[in-house]
Amino acid sequence: MNESNNPSAVRSRKQITDALLLLMEKYPYDEISVKQIVLETDLVRKTFYRNFESKDDVLRSHIRTILRDYFDIVNNARGDVLTTIFAFAVKHKKLLKLLDKNDMMHFMLQGMNEFIMSVKSEQNLELNPFSKLFEGLDSDYLITLNIGGIWNVISLWVRRGMKDKPEAVKSTIQQYLSRVGSATANAPQMV
Repeated sequence: MNESNNPSAVRSRKQITDALLLLMEKYPYDEISVKQIVLETDLVRKTFYRNFESKDDVLRSHIRTILRDYFDIVNNARGDVLTTIFAFAVKHKKLLKLLDKNDMMHFMLQGMNEFIMSVKSEQNLELNPFSKLFEGLDSDYLITLNIGGIWNVISLWVRRGMKDKPEAVKSTIQQYLSRVGSATANAPQMV
């Protein structure tokens, strides 16, 4: 993707992204062509390829933009990270439902893995609500575990139509984690 901050390029990328999302509401993702995307805009095909390599590139770019917001929200969350994550999912439910409808939730998981790992070294770990849990451990594994676990919960919630109350899902997770903590405290060592 062309990362230019030129106002014309930014405007073109937004038009292309909006067109793809609109088409995803009407057609299966696999049936959408670059030609269709361009026809939904006032742009030419050359402009599309000046900014993106493919429709997947458009979607990944949009997901990266959303993940910057996600990362800021989670890092600035004081206390209740799960509630913050559910609020984020509600804010972006239209995209999440489109991804789910097209069996493409893995795009978001892949984007999260790539994005969070790329910014991990840039961030102030003291701002991360999980940083104390990582001390002395390989944080890459723990971050991946957290992303996978949380993302699978969000994916199931979206697949179920986002009907379950976030507080109920959060309570289930907290009760389970409490049981895991109790069970591991009383379990024999596996080493």
